[in-house]
Amino acid sequence: MLAPQTLLLALIFISLFASAQQKPNIVVILSDDHAYQAVGAYNNKLTKTPSIDRLAREGVTFDKAYVTNSICGPSRAVILTGKYSHKNGFKDNESSVFDVSQNTFIKELGKAGYQTAWIGKWHLVNNPKGFTFWQILPGQGEYYNPDFLYMDGTKKRTEGYATNIIEDFAEDWLNKRDAKKPFCLVVGHKAVHRQWFPDTLDMGRFDSTIFPLPKNFFDAYSTRPAAALQDMSIDKSMMLDYDLKMYDAADNKFRQAAVGRMNPKQQAKFDSYYRAVYEDFKKQNLSGRALIEWKYQRYMREYLSTAASLDRNTGRLLDYLDKNNLTQNTLVIYVSDQGFYLGEHGWFDKRWMYEESARTPMLMRYPGHVQPNTRNSNIALNLDIGPTLLNAAGVPVPSEMQGESFLPLVTNKKGAGRKAFYYHYYEKGTHSVSPHFGVSDGRYKLIRFYNKVNEWEFYDLKNDPSEMTNVYNNKAYAAQIKKSKNQLSQLIKKYEDSEAENILQSSENKTLPPNR
Repeated sequence: MLAPQTLLLALIFISLFASAQQKPNIVVILSDDHAYQAVGAYNNKLTKTPSIDRLAREGVTFDKAYVTNSICGPSRAVILTGKYSHKNGFKDNESSVFDVSQNTFIKELGKAGYQTAWIGKWHLVNNPKGFTFWQILPGQGEYYNPDFLYMDGTKKRTEGYATNIIEDFAEDWLNKRDAKKPFCLVVGHKAVHRQWFPDTLDMGRFDSTIFPLPKNFFDAYSTRPAAALQDMSIDKSMMLDYDLKMYDAADNKFRQAAVGRMNPKQQAKFDSYYRAVYEDFKKQNLSGRALIEWKYQRYMREYLSTAASLDRNTGRLLDYLDKNNLTQNTLVIYVSDQGFYLGEHGWFDKRWMYEESARTPMLMRYPGHVQPNTRNSNIALNLDIGPTLLNAAGVPVPSEMQGESFLPLVTNKKGAGRKAFYYHYYEKGTHSVSPHFGVSDGRYKLIRFYNKVNEWEFYDLKNDPSEMTNVYNNKAYAAQIKKSKNQLSQLIKKYEDSEAENILQSSENKTLPPNR
Protein backbone atom coordinates (compact mmCIF):
# COMPACT_ATOMS: atom_id res chain seq x y z
CA MET A 1 0.00 0.00 0.00
CA LEU A 2 1.34 3.43 -0.97
CA ALA A 3 2.09 5.95 1.74
CA PRO A 4 -0.28 8.97 1.75
CA GLN A 5 2.45 11.33 0.54
CA THR A 6 3.46 8.96 -2.27
CA LEU A 7 -0.17 8.50 -3.28
CA LEU A 8 -0.70 12.27 -3.33
CA LEU A 9 2.35 12.82 -5.53
CA ALA A 10 1.20 10.06 -7.86
CA LEU A 11 -2.25 11.65 -8.17
CA ILE A 12 -0.71 15.06 -8.87
CA PHE A 13 1.52 13.55 -11.55
CA ILE A 14 -1.41 11.73 -13.16
CA SER A 15 -3.46 14.93 -13.05
CA LEU A 16 -0.70 16.98 -14.68
CA PHE A 17 -0.11 14.31 -17.32
CA ALA A 18 -3.82 14.14 -18.13
CA SER A 19 -3.96 17.95 -18.32
CA ALA A 20 -1.03 18.03 -20.74
CA GLN A 21 -2.65 15.39 -22.91
CA GLN A 22 -5.90 17.36 -23.03
CA LYS A 23 -4.14 20.38 -24.47
CA PRO A 24 -4.80 20.47 -28.21
CA ASN A 25 -2.06 19.82 -30.69
CA ILE A 26 -1.70 22.65 -33.18
CA VAL A 27 -0.84 22.62 -36.89
CA VAL A 28 -0.53 25.84 -38.89
CA ILE A 29 -0.18 25.38 -42.64
CA LEU A 30 1.17 28.69 -43.95
CA SER A 31 1.26 29.06 -47.71
CA ASP A 32 2.76 31.94 -49.65
CA ASP A 33 0.80 34.23 -52.00
CA HIS A 34 -2.13 31.82 -52.20
CA ALA A 35 -5.16 33.83 -53.32
CA TYR A 36 -8.51 33.12 -51.70
CA GLN A 37 -9.90 33.26 -55.26
CA ALA A 38 -7.96 30.05 -55.94
CA VAL A 39 -9.50 28.06 -53.06
CA GLY A 40 -12.65 26.04 -53.72
CA ALA A 41 -14.22 26.90 -50.37
CA TYR A 42 -14.41 30.52 -51.50
CA ASN A 43 -16.66 29.56 -54.43
CA ASN A 44 -13.94 29.94 -57.01
CA LYS A 45 -14.40 28.45 -60.48
CA LEU A 46 -10.74 28.47 -61.43
CA THR A 47 -9.50 25.24 -59.87
CA LYS A 48 -10.32 22.51 -57.37
CA THR A 49 -8.77 22.27 -53.90
CA PRO A 50 -10.33 19.15 -52.33
CA SER A 51 -7.91 18.87 -49.40
CA ILE A 52 -8.13 22.49 -48.31
CA ASP A 53 -11.88 22.27 -48.83
CA ARG A 54 -11.90 19.31 -46.45
CA LEU A 55 -10.97 21.76 -43.70
CA ALA A 56 -13.98 23.84 -44.73
CA ARG A 57 -16.30 20.83 -44.55
CA GLU A 58 -14.91 19.73 -41.19
CA GLY A 59 -14.47 23.18 -39.69
CA VAL A 60 -14.96 26.87 -40.36
CA THR A 61 -14.21 29.11 -43.35
CA PHE A 62 -13.41 32.72 -42.54
CA ASP A 63 -15.01 34.96 -45.15
CA LYS A 64 -13.41 38.13 -43.82
CA ALA A 65 -9.85 37.11 -42.97
CA TYR A 66 -7.32 39.88 -43.57
CA VAL A 67 -3.65 40.68 -43.04
CA THR A 68 -2.35 43.89 -41.47
CA ASN A 69 0.54 44.33 -43.94
CA SER A 70 0.29 42.44 -47.22
CA ILE A 71 3.86 41.31 -47.77
CA CYS A 72 5.64 37.99 -47.03
CA GLY A 73 8.14 38.59 -44.20
CA PRO A 74 6.10 41.20 -42.32
CA SER A 75 3.04 38.93 -42.36
CA ARG A 76 5.03 36.11 -40.77
CA ALA A 77 6.34 38.48 -38.11
CA VAL A 78 2.79 39.62 -37.33
CA ILE A 79 1.59 36.02 -36.99
CA LEU A 80 4.47 35.08 -34.69
CA THR A 81 4.32 38.10 -32.39
CA GLY A 82 0.64 39.03 -32.45
CA LYS A 83 1.86 42.61 -32.93
CA TYR A 84 1.59 45.10 -35.80
CA SER A 85 4.66 45.68 -37.97
CA HIS A 86 5.60 48.96 -36.28
CA LYS A 87 5.66 47.10 -32.94
CA ASN A 88 7.50 43.92 -33.95
CA GLY A 89 10.01 45.88 -36.06
CA PHE A 90 9.68 43.94 -39.32
CA LYS A 91 7.96 46.45 -41.59
CA ASP A 92 9.21 45.42 -45.03
CA ASN A 93 11.33 42.96 -46.98
CA GLU A 94 13.77 45.65 -48.08
CA SER A 95 15.55 46.54 -44.85
CA SER A 96 13.93 44.74 -41.91
CA VAL A 97 15.55 42.04 -39.78
CA PHE A 98 13.37 40.11 -37.34
CA ASP A 99 14.28 40.52 -33.68
CA VAL A 100 14.13 36.89 -32.56
CA SER A 101 14.59 37.87 -28.91
CA GLN A 102 11.05 39.29 -28.71
CA ASN A 103 8.18 37.21 -27.43
CA THR A 104 6.10 35.02 -29.74
CA PHE A 105 3.14 32.71 -29.33
CA ILE A 106 5.61 29.88 -29.95
CA LYS A 107 7.67 30.83 -26.90
CA GLU A 108 4.54 31.01 -24.76
CA LEU A 109 3.47 27.54 -25.91
CA GLY A 110 6.97 26.27 -25.14
CA LYS A 111 6.67 27.55 -21.56
CA ALA A 112 3.39 25.63 -21.31
CA GLY A 113 5.06 22.33 -22.22
CA TYR A 114 4.54 22.28 -25.98
CA GLN A 115 7.05 20.90 -28.46
CA THR A 116 7.31 23.49 -31.21
CA ALA A 117 8.63 23.34 -34.77
CA TRP A 118 8.83 25.53 -37.86
CA ILE A 119 9.61 23.69 -41.09
CA GLY A 120 9.88 25.30 -44.54
CA LYS A 121 9.85 28.94 -45.57
CA TRP A 122 10.76 31.35 -42.75
CA HIS A 123 11.93 34.48 -44.59
CA LEU A 124 12.74 36.63 -41.53
CA VAL A 125 16.53 37.00 -42.06
CA ASN A 126 17.61 35.89 -38.57
CA ASN A 127 17.30 32.19 -37.78
CA PRO A 128 14.37 31.10 -35.57
CA LYS A 129 14.65 31.22 -31.80
CA GLY A 130 12.49 29.66 -29.10
CA PHE A 131 11.55 26.55 -31.09
CA THR A 132 12.17 22.96 -30.08
CA PHE A 133 13.09 22.31 -33.70
CA TRP A 134 13.41 24.18 -36.97
CA GLN A 135 14.48 23.35 -40.50
CA ILE A 136 14.10 26.26 -42.91
CA LEU A 137 14.67 27.44 -46.45
CA PRO A 138 17.30 30.17 -46.73
CA GLY A 139 15.58 33.37 -47.88
CA GLN A 140 12.87 32.62 -50.45
CA GLY A 141 14.25 29.15 -51.08
CA GLU A 142 14.08 27.19 -54.33
CA TYR A 143 11.34 25.03 -55.78
CA TYR A 144 13.65 22.30 -57.11
CA ASN A 145 16.29 20.53 -55.05
CA PRO A 146 16.19 23.24 -52.36
CA ASP A 147 18.80 23.94 -49.72
CA PHE A 148 17.74 23.86 -46.06
CA LEU A 149 19.31 25.45 -43.01
CA TYR A 150 19.60 23.26 -39.92
CA MET A 151 19.79 24.04 -36.22
CA ASP A 152 23.43 22.92 -36.06
CA GLY A 153 24.40 25.67 -38.52
CA THR A 154 24.76 23.45 -41.57
CA LYS A 155 23.13 23.90 -44.97
CA LYS A 156 22.19 20.84 -47.00
CA ARG A 157 20.52 20.31 -50.35
CA THR A 158 17.62 17.87 -50.65
CA GLU A 159 16.64 16.46 -54.01
CA GLY A 160 13.01 16.80 -55.00
CA TYR A 161 10.26 19.41 -55.15
CA ALA A 162 10.02 21.91 -52.27
CA THR A 163 6.34 21.44 -51.37
CA ASN A 164 6.75 17.66 -51.20
CA ILE A 165 10.00 17.89 -49.26
CA ILE A 166 8.59 20.29 -46.67
CA GLU A 167 5.72 17.87 -46.03
CA ASP A 168 8.22 14.98 -45.80
CA PHE A 169 10.22 16.87 -43.19
CA ALA A 170 7.08 17.80 -41.26
CA GLU A 171 5.98 14.18 -41.05
CA ASP A 172 9.48 13.11 -40.08
CA TRP A 173 9.45 15.55 -37.17
CA LEU A 174 6.00 14.36 -36.10
CA ASN A 175 7.26 10.76 -36.14
CA LYS A 176 10.20 11.64 -33.89
CA ARG A 177 8.46 13.97 -31.41
CA ASP A 178 7.76 13.06 -27.79
CA ALA A 179 4.24 11.62 -28.04
CA LYS A 180 3.62 12.41 -24.37
CA LYS A 181 3.71 16.14 -25.00
CA PRO A 182 1.41 18.38 -27.03
CA PHE A 183 2.92 19.93 -30.15
CA CYS A 184 2.67 23.02 -32.31
CA LEU A 185 3.94 22.62 -35.86
CA VAL A 186 4.12 25.42 -38.43
CA VAL A 187 4.50 24.15 -41.99
CA GLY A 188 5.77 27.07 -44.07
CA HIS A 189 5.37 26.46 -47.78
CA LYS A 190 7.23 28.33 -50.51
CA ALA A 191 4.39 27.87 -52.97
CA VAL A 192 2.88 29.87 -54.64
CA HIS A 193 5.58 32.54 -54.60
CA ARG A 194 6.96 34.03 -57.81
CA GLN A 195 8.68 32.54 -59.88
CA TRP A 196 6.05 29.89 -60.38
CA PHE A 197 7.60 26.45 -60.92
CA PRO A 198 5.11 23.56 -60.85
CA ASP A 199 6.01 20.09 -59.73
CA THR A 200 6.89 18.05 -62.84
CA LEU A 201 3.67 16.02 -62.51
CA ASP A 202 1.64 19.26 -62.62
CA MET A 203 3.23 20.77 -65.72
CA GLY A 204 0.50 21.26 -68.30
CA ARG A 205 -2.30 20.57 -65.81
CA PHE A 206 -4.37 23.55 -67.01
CA ASP A 207 -3.30 23.77 -70.65
CA SER A 208 -6.77 22.93 -71.92
CA THR A 209 -8.43 25.51 -69.67
CA ILE A 210 -9.31 28.97 -70.94
CA PHE A 211 -9.59 31.31 -67.99
CA PRO A 212 -12.09 34.16 -68.25
CA LEU A 213 -10.52 37.61 -68.07
CA PRO A 214 -11.53 39.49 -64.93
CA LYS A 215 -14.03 42.21 -65.82
CA ASN A 216 -11.59 44.90 -64.68
CA PHE A 217 -8.52 43.37 -66.32
CA PHE A 218 -8.06 46.44 -68.54
CA ASP A 219 -8.58 48.85 -65.66
CA ALA A 220 -7.76 52.51 -66.52
CA TYR A 221 -7.26 53.40 -62.79
CA SER A 222 -9.27 56.61 -63.06
CA THR A 223 -9.63 58.45 -59.72
CA ARG A 224 -6.81 56.25 -58.29
CA PRO A 225 -3.35 57.82 -58.80
CA ALA A 226 -1.59 55.21 -56.63
CA ALA A 227 -3.03 52.37 -58.71
CA ALA A 228 -1.95 54.12 -61.90
CA LEU A 229 1.62 54.47 -60.60
CA GLN A 230 2.17 50.75 -59.83
CA ASP A 231 4.55 48.44 -61.66
CA MET A 232 2.80 45.09 -61.22
CA SER A 233 0.70 44.65 -64.33
CA ILE A 234 0.61 41.46 -66.33
CA ASP A 235 0.90 43.65 -69.42
CA LYS A 236 4.03 45.65 -68.58
CA SER A 237 5.61 44.03 -65.51
CA MET A 238 5.30 40.30 -66.06
CA MET A 239 8.41 39.03 -67.85
CA LEU A 240 8.22 36.47 -70.63
CA ASP A 241 11.46 34.75 -69.64
CA TYR A 242 11.67 35.22 -65.86
CA ASP A 243 7.99 34.59 -65.09
CA LEU A 244 6.65 32.55 -67.99
CA LYS A 245 9.78 30.54 -69.00
CA MET A 246 9.68 31.69 -72.61
CA TYR A 247 13.44 31.44 -73.27
CA ASP A 248 15.12 32.16 -76.56
CA ALA A 249 18.24 30.18 -75.68
CA ALA A 250 19.38 27.54 -73.21
CA ASP A 251 21.92 29.96 -71.74
CA ASN A 252 19.27 32.48 -70.67
CA LYS A 253 20.31 33.73 -67.22
CA PHE A 254 16.88 33.12 -65.67
CA ARG A 255 16.74 29.60 -67.05
CA GLN A 256 20.24 28.85 -65.80
CA ALA A 257 19.47 30.09 -62.28
CA ALA A 258 16.40 27.91 -61.77
CA VAL A 259 16.77 24.99 -64.16
CA GLY A 260 20.50 24.71 -63.59
CA ARG A 261 19.91 23.19 -60.16
CA MET A 262 17.55 20.50 -61.50
CA ASN A 263 18.68 16.90 -61.91
CA PRO A 264 18.69 15.38 -65.43
CA LYS A 265 15.23 13.83 -65.09
CA GLN A 266 13.71 17.09 -63.88
CA GLN A 267 15.47 19.07 -66.60
CA ALA A 268 14.28 16.67 -69.28
CA LYS A 269 10.64 17.05 -68.21
CA PHE A 270 11.01 20.83 -67.91
CA ASP A 271 12.66 21.25 -71.31
CA SER A 272 10.24 18.91 -73.05
CA TYR A 273 7.19 20.72 -71.74
CA TYR A 274 8.29 24.35 -71.96
CA ARG A 275 10.04 23.98 -75.32
CA ALA A 276 6.74 22.97 -76.91
CA VAL A 277 4.95 25.91 -75.27
CA TYR A 278 7.64 28.30 -76.46
CA GLU A 279 7.63 27.03 -80.03
CA ASP A 280 3.87 27.48 -80.20
CA PHE A 281 4.20 30.98 -78.71
CA LYS A 282 6.76 31.98 -81.37
CA LYS A 283 4.53 30.72 -84.17
CA GLN A 284 1.66 32.88 -82.98
CA ASN A 285 3.81 36.04 -83.20
CA LEU A 286 1.45 37.91 -80.88
CA SER A 287 1.33 41.62 -80.17
CA GLY A 288 -0.94 44.19 -78.56
CA ARG A 289 -3.99 42.96 -76.70
CA ALA A 290 -3.58 39.41 -77.99
CA LEU A 291 -0.13 39.20 -76.35
CA ILE A 292 -1.43 40.59 -73.06
CA GLU A 293 -4.25 38.06 -72.97
CA TRP A 294 -1.83 35.24 -73.84
CA LYS A 295 0.37 36.29 -70.91
CA TYR A 296 -2.66 36.20 -68.62
CA GLN A 297 -3.58 32.67 -69.67
CA ARG A 298 0.04 31.54 -69.28
CA TYR A 299 0.27 33.18 -65.85
CA MET A 300 -2.88 31.48 -64.60
CA ARG A 301 -1.63 28.10 -65.79
CA GLU A 302 1.75 28.58 -64.13
CA TYR A 303 0.27 29.89 -60.87
CA LEU A 304 -2.47 27.28 -60.47
CA SER A 305 -0.18 24.41 -61.51
CA THR A 306 2.25 25.49 -58.81
CA ALA A 307 -0.58 25.79 -56.29
CA ALA A 308 -1.77 22.24 -57.02
CA SER A 309 1.00 20.79 -54.85
CA LEU A 310 -0.21 22.86 -51.89
CA ASP A 311 -3.56 21.13 -51.88
CA ARG A 312 -2.06 17.69 -52.46
CA ASN A 313 0.36 18.04 -49.54
CA THR A 314 -2.28 19.54 -47.28
CA GLY A 315 -4.16 16.33 -47.93
CA ARG A 316 -1.08 14.29 -47.04
CA LEU A 317 -0.82 16.07 -43.68
CA LEU A 318 -4.50 15.61 -42.87
CA ASP A 319 -4.18 11.93 -43.78
CA TYR A 320 -1.17 11.66 -41.47
CA LEU A 321 -3.19 13.03 -38.58
CA ASP A 322 -5.95 10.51 -39.35
CA LYS A 323 -3.60 7.53 -39.54
CA ASN A 324 -1.91 8.45 -36.27
CA ASN A 325 -5.12 9.09 -34.32
CA LEU A 326 -4.30 12.78 -33.93
CA THR A 327 -7.25 14.33 -35.75
CA GLN A 328 -9.66 14.67 -32.83
CA ASN A 329 -7.22 16.54 -30.60
CA THR A 330 -5.51 18.72 -33.20
CA LEU A 331 -6.43 22.26 -34.18
CA VAL A 332 -5.50 22.88 -37.83
CA ILE A 333 -5.35 26.28 -39.52
CA TYR A 334 -4.70 26.80 -43.21
CA VAL A 335 -3.78 30.39 -44.08
CA SER A 336 -1.76 32.29 -46.67
CA ASP A 337 0.65 35.04 -45.70
CA GLN A 338 -1.58 37.40 -47.71
CA GLY A 339 -3.83 37.53 -50.73
CA PHE A 340 -2.74 37.77 -54.36
CA TYR A 341 -3.96 39.17 -57.67
CA LEU A 342 -5.08 36.76 -60.36
CA GLY A 343 -5.53 39.37 -63.05
CA GLU A 344 -7.93 41.67 -61.21
CA HIS A 345 -7.10 45.26 -62.21
CA GLY A 346 -4.67 43.65 -64.66
CA TRP A 347 -2.31 42.74 -61.82
CA PHE A 348 -0.30 40.02 -60.13
CA ASP A 349 1.42 40.34 -56.69
CA LYS A 350 -0.06 41.85 -53.49
CA ARG A 351 0.86 44.82 -51.13
CA TRP A 352 -2.35 46.85 -51.35
CA MET A 353 -5.12 47.27 -48.80
CA TYR A 354 -7.48 46.48 -51.67
CA GLU A 355 -9.49 43.29 -51.20
CA GLU A 356 -7.64 40.75 -53.36
CA SER A 357 -4.38 41.65 -51.64
CA ALA A 358 -5.30 42.23 -47.98
CA ARG A 359 -7.86 39.44 -47.81
CA THR A 360 -6.43 35.98 -47.27
CA PRO A 361 -7.81 32.43 -47.28
CA MET A 362 -8.14 31.10 -43.74
CA LEU A 363 -9.83 27.89 -42.65
CA MET A 364 -9.75 26.17 -39.26
CA ARG A 365 -10.68 22.70 -38.06
CA TYR A 366 -11.00 22.09 -34.32
CA PRO A 367 -13.04 18.93 -33.62
CA GLY A 368 -15.37 19.15 -30.66
CA HIS A 369 -15.08 22.93 -30.52
CA VAL A 370 -15.95 24.24 -33.99
CA GLN A 371 -19.02 23.04 -35.84
CA PRO A 372 -18.26 21.42 -39.20
CA ASN A 373 -19.14 23.13 -42.48
CA THR A 374 -19.64 26.58 -40.99
CA ARG A 375 -18.76 30.04 -42.27
CA ASN A 376 -17.77 33.03 -40.21
CA SER A 377 -18.33 36.59 -41.36
CA ASN A 378 -16.48 38.34 -38.54
CA ILE A 379 -13.28 40.23 -39.32
CA ALA A 380 -10.36 37.97 -38.40
CA LEU A 381 -6.73 39.05 -38.79
CA ASN A 382 -3.41 37.26 -39.10
CA LEU A 383 -2.61 39.37 -36.02
CA ASP A 384 -5.17 37.24 -34.15
CA ILE A 385 -3.75 33.79 -34.94
CA GLY A 386 -1.21 33.70 -32.08
CA PRO A 387 -3.70 34.82 -29.40
CA THR A 388 -6.25 32.34 -30.76
CA LEU A 389 -3.81 29.43 -30.48
CA LEU A 390 -2.79 30.45 -26.98
CA ASN A 391 -6.47 30.71 -26.05
CA ALA A 392 -7.11 27.19 -27.36
CA ALA A 393 -4.11 25.88 -25.39
CA GLY A 394 -5.30 27.53 -22.19
CA VAL A 395 -2.25 29.80 -22.12
CA PRO A 396 -2.68 33.46 -21.07
CA VAL A 397 -2.19 35.94 -23.92
CA PRO A 398 0.69 38.34 -23.10
CA SER A 399 -0.43 41.93 -22.68
CA GLU A 400 1.94 43.19 -25.39
CA MET A 401 0.15 41.15 -28.04
CA GLN A 402 -2.26 43.36 -29.99
CA GLY A 403 -4.24 40.55 -31.57
CA GLU A 404 -7.51 39.18 -30.24
CA SER A 405 -8.52 35.54 -30.07
CA PHE A 406 -11.19 34.70 -32.61
CA LEU A 407 -11.92 31.40 -30.89
CA PRO A 408 -15.03 32.82 -29.13
CA LEU A 409 -16.38 33.89 -32.52
CA VAL A 410 -16.46 30.32 -33.80
CA THR A 411 -17.30 28.50 -30.56
CA ASN A 412 -19.75 31.05 -29.16
CA LYS A 413 -22.02 32.83 -31.62
CA LYS A 414 -22.47 35.65 -29.13
CA GLY A 415 -18.89 36.81 -29.63
CA ALA A 416 -18.77 40.47 -30.61
CA GLY A 417 -15.67 40.49 -32.84
CA ARG A 418 -13.93 43.45 -34.42
CA LYS A 419 -15.93 46.37 -35.79
CA ALA A 420 -13.09 47.30 -38.15
CA PHE A 421 -9.44 46.57 -38.86
CA TYR A 422 -6.35 48.69 -39.29
CA TYR A 423 -3.78 48.19 -42.07
CA HIS A 424 -0.33 49.67 -42.77
CA TYR A 425 2.00 48.91 -45.71
CA TYR A 426 5.51 50.42 -45.73
CA GLU A 427 7.68 49.37 -48.69
CA LYS A 428 8.76 52.19 -50.99
CA GLY A 429 10.46 50.35 -53.85
CA THR A 430 9.21 47.04 -55.22
CA HIS A 431 6.38 47.25 -57.75
CA SER A 432 6.08 51.01 -57.09
CA VAL A 433 3.21 50.62 -54.62
CA SER A 434 2.92 53.74 -52.50
CA PRO A 435 3.06 53.22 -48.71
CA HIS A 436 -0.37 53.56 -47.15
CA PHE A 437 -2.49 52.89 -44.11
CA GLY A 438 -6.23 52.67 -43.64
CA VAL A 439 -9.32 51.28 -41.97
CA SER A 440 -12.12 49.01 -43.15
CA ASP A 441 -15.30 47.91 -41.41
CA GLY A 442 -16.24 45.49 -44.19
CA ARG A 443 -18.57 47.98 -45.86
CA TYR A 444 -16.51 51.15 -46.06
CA LYS A 445 -12.77 51.40 -46.62
CA LEU A 446 -10.66 54.53 -46.11
CA ILE A 447 -7.02 54.60 -47.28
CA ARG A 448 -4.34 57.26 -46.82
CA PHE A 449 -1.48 57.02 -49.33
CA TYR A 450 1.80 58.81 -48.61
CA ASN A 451 5.42 59.05 -49.80
CA LYS A 452 4.98 58.26 -53.51
CA VAL A 453 1.37 59.44 -53.74
CA ASN A 454 -0.20 61.89 -51.31
CA GLU A 455 -3.90 61.01 -51.56
CA TRP A 456 -6.99 59.77 -49.74
CA GLU A 457 -9.19 57.01 -51.16
CA PHE A 458 -12.62 55.86 -49.99
CA TYR A 459 -14.66 52.88 -51.17
CA ASP A 460 -18.20 51.65 -50.64
CA LEU A 461 -17.62 47.89 -50.85
CA LYS A 462 -21.31 47.07 -51.00
CA ASN A 463 -21.85 49.10 -54.15
CA ASP A 464 -18.30 48.78 -55.48
CA PRO A 465 -16.81 45.44 -54.33
CA SER A 466 -14.07 45.60 -56.98
CA GLU A 467 -12.90 49.02 -55.71
CA MET A 468 -13.06 50.68 -59.10
CA THR A 469 -14.34 54.10 -58.03
CA ASN A 470 -12.70 56.24 -55.39
CA VAL A 471 -15.54 58.30 -53.91
CA TYR A 472 -13.46 60.34 -51.47
CA ASN A 473 -14.50 63.57 -53.19
CA ASN A 474 -18.15 62.54 -53.51
CA LYS A 475 -20.15 64.79 -51.17
CA ALA A 476 -22.75 62.09 -50.69
CA TYR A 477 -20.20 60.17 -48.61
CA ALA A 478 -18.92 63.14 -46.57
CA ALA A 479 -20.59 62.08 -43.33
CA GLN A 480 -19.40 58.47 -43.62
CA ILE A 481 -15.87 59.57 -44.51
CA LYS A 482 -15.80 61.66 -41.35
CA LYS A 483 -16.87 58.60 -39.31
CA SER A 484 -14.22 56.46 -40.98
CA LYS A 485 -11.54 59.09 -40.28
CA ASN A 486 -12.50 59.11 -36.62
CA GLN A 487 -12.38 55.30 -36.61
CA LEU A 488 -8.96 55.37 -38.28
CA SER A 489 -7.63 57.87 -35.76
CA GLN A 490 -8.89 55.77 -32.85
CA LEU A 491 -7.25 52.59 -34.15
CA ILE A 492 -3.97 54.39 -34.85
CA LYS A 493 -3.92 55.54 -31.24
CA LYS A 494 -4.99 52.13 -29.94
CA TYR A 495 -2.15 50.39 -31.75
CA GLU A 496 0.31 53.24 -31.09
CA ASP A 497 1.36 53.80 -34.69
CA SER A 498 3.16 57.11 -34.23
CA GLU A 499 4.27 57.35 -37.88
CA ALA A 500 0.68 57.18 -39.13
CA GLU A 501 -0.45 59.55 -36.41
CA ASN A 502 2.12 62.14 -37.49
CA ILE A 503 1.00 61.84 -41.11
CA LEU A 504 -2.62 62.34 -40.08
CA GLN A 505 -1.77 65.36 -37.97
CA SER A 506 0.21 66.95 -40.79
CA SER A 507 -2.62 66.36 -43.25
CA GLU A 508 -5.04 68.09 -40.89
CA ASN A 509 -2.85 71.18 -41.02
CA LYS A 510 -2.38 70.98 -44.76
CA THR A 511 -5.18 70.49 -47.26
CA LEU A 512 -4.49 67.61 -49.60
CA PRO A 513 -4.91 68.20 -53.32
CA PRO A 514 -8.16 66.79 -54.70
CA ASN A 515 -7.87 63.37 -56.33
CA ARG A 516 -7.26 63.59 -60.02
